[in-house]
Amino acid sequence: MDGLLHNWQKKAQEKRKENKQFLQRLQTKKGKGVEKQLPALHEEAFSHIDCLQCAGCCKTISPRFKTPDIKRIARHLRLRESDFIETYLRLDEDGDYVVKQSPCPFLGADNYCSIYEARPGDCKNYPYTDSYDFLKHPNTTYQNTTICPAVYYVLERLKQVVGK
Repeated sequence: MDGLLHNWQKKAQEKRKENKQFLQRLQTKKGKGVEKQLPALHEEAFSHIDCLQCAGCCKTISPRFKTPDIKRIARHLRLRESDFIETYLRLDEDGDYVVKQSPCPFLGADNYCSIYEARPGDCKNYPYTDSYDFLKHPNTTYQNTTICPAVYYVLERLKQVVGK
């Protein structure tokens, strides 16, 4: 299966339309057990992928920082919440707090996260390849195929398992 990951970004770009259509078709298969395949495919993907070799998520997208995240991270950094927000965050078009810049200011040159123990919930759950969110939010999953090799891998394997 490692061949599946060879040139994954290029293949993800080439398969954008196919992947979008597949994810839309999965919406009509709710309750047909497709989501039960995800935990095993997630484990399979991460037996081939080391996030520290990529960090594409941290380099290109921002998690949402919810109130509990802000409180926890500010405490971790020994900052007042208002100072943490002012220094690192901005409100996006949806009214969510996100980092001001990409890559994430907490991402080190070695791809390690300096706030890993206190990281936002979105970071803990990303790339959602082991949960129903993978199917529930097809547009996000579709976009993530070009950002995260695990998303690409799980989607390609899901196409093999349930059929295109």
